[in-house]
Amino acid sequence: MPRSKQLPRVVIDTNLVLSALVFAQGRLSPLRLAWQSKHCQPLLSSVTAAELIRVLAYPKIKLNADAQQELLADYLPYCTTVRMPAKLPVTLDCRDKFDLPFLQLAVAGKADYLVSGDQDLLSLAGEFVCPIVTADHFIKTFNL
Repeated sequence: MPRSKQLPRVVIDTNLVLSALVFAQGRLSPLRLAWQSKHCQPLLSSVTAAELIRVLAYPKIKLNADAQQELLADYLPYCTTVRMPAKLPVTLDCRDKFDLPFLQLAVAGKADYLVSGDQDLLSLAGEFVCPIVTADHFIKTFNL
């Protein structure tokens, strides 16, 4: 559970951030409002930030450079950057190696939650150092 009187520190996977940003009136709009209204403190590492930037540039998303920058400006200023240690934290084994940076960030950043829609990450729920929850669960937990 979150530390008292502090915002919950959360790692939000790239797909959820992307959906919350691109579909501003969509199902995940409460997640976007949560970080914008300071109901949570998203954590970011250089690796997870680079992934978000890379994914925003995918041709199938059809965002020009200005739109990409605008969406990043709706997320990055609300994030706390975690400097990852030279020796990365040991985490649980994960089926998808691309999910490992999110697990490592959650450990290094002392996250209260890892919010994901990824079944590989969700399958680790209950075994990890912090709760791994869906966006819907996170939104309901904080009445967002």
